[in-house]
Amino acid sequence: MDKTSKKKKIALLGSTGSIGKQALDVIRQNPDKFEIEVLTAYSNDVLLLKQALEFKPNTVVIVDETKYESLSERLWKEGIKTYCGEKSLEDVVQMEEVDLVLTALVGYSGLKPTIAAINAKKPIALANKETLVVAGDLITSLANQNQVPLLPVDSEHSAIFQCLVGEFHNKIEKIYLTASGGPFRGWTAEKLASVTKAQALKHPNWEMGAKITIDSATLMNKGLEVIEAKWLFDLQSHQIDTVVHPQSIIHSIVQFEDGSMKAQMGLPDMKLPIQYAMAYPQRIASNFPRFNFMDYPELTFEKADKETFKNLALAYQALEMGGTAACALNAANEITNAAFLQDKIKFLEIADINEKVMQQAYFVKNPSVEDYVSCNDEARRIATELL
Repeated sequence: MDKTSKKKKIALLGSTGSIGKQALDVIRQNPDKFEIEVLTAYSNDVLLLKQALEFKPNTVVIVDETKYESLSERLWKEGIKTYCGEKSLEDVVQMEEVDLVLTALVGYSGLKPTIAAINAKKPIALANKETLVVAGDLITSLANQNQVPLLPVDSEHSAIFQCLVGEFHNKIEKIYLTASGGPFRGWTAEKLASVTKAQALKHPNWEMGAKITIDSATLMNKGLEVIEAKWLFDLQSHQIDTVVHPQSIIHSIVQFEDGSMKAQMGLPDMKLPIQYAMAYPQRIASNFPRFNFMDYPELTFEKADKETFKNLALAYQALEMGGTAACALNAANEITNAAFLQDKIKFLEIADINEKVMQQAYFVKNPSVEDYVSCNDEARRIATELL
């Protein structure tokens, strides 16, 4: 981006979460390249207000309507428009001024705003993997129809995307998504039975929000990433492999049909893939810490344990089934993940309940948007009853 280029105006959905805060760090470091047009949060009005006063967006959305009045009163004095409710998320992404929508919402909540943004022909920087897990066929079809790029923010998918630059005419034989293995790598089911929330929230390498940290501990996060990779890169399940790489330095690998492999490496820092998606197709200078080979004299790899960590196997099963299967699995997991964080169920019950919901939930092979919504609602109801 040269100095005469206009700043890219960003709608940041989920600005108070882990990805949202790191995206704002990237913008702070590049005020000549990016500017915030829209900030949204679910209920953290205190941090949202602080961010709005710093970045002076055109528009702010707080989904929790009980927080609207005091927030809008405060921001009105600053000339910042304030809206509330989930429907407002769908409206603000369509604003003419927006150049890029970064969706950093957690879970299913990202689906409808992403659809609205694609229909408004806005490029998407996608940190909300659940949108593709729930409705990958629909989202990728819409993106193709509207010629809208889906730029991955997940470190693994960003790695694959970066490895494919200049290779789009070459056939992918296989991809390897790397996994740290989480805090319980190598543990037996017997040992996992007594895992505490505090233990599960201690990720060895990455700094993330609570939901994704638990998903990482159960390997559900890797399962969701497998499904996301299918849709982003148009792959079959047998072309997507997972490998445990405890150091989290190699973020993922592409293998081409000549047997050659390309990997993307770097320190485990989410700001790098966030910046890459925001600045694409340029790479821009950063002051992020640099990798030093002498700090990591050994990079090791292990097979992922799908028997002990059943969620990964369930994700592959959902991928094979197609239709609404992954939507049901994701909905169940959002309920069980939250229940574990509230000390309502034990660690191993997360996968057990997820499996039962997949078996019992409404299944449609060729779903419409309404079918995805119905499946999501029903799977949540079943999961809640099974707690």
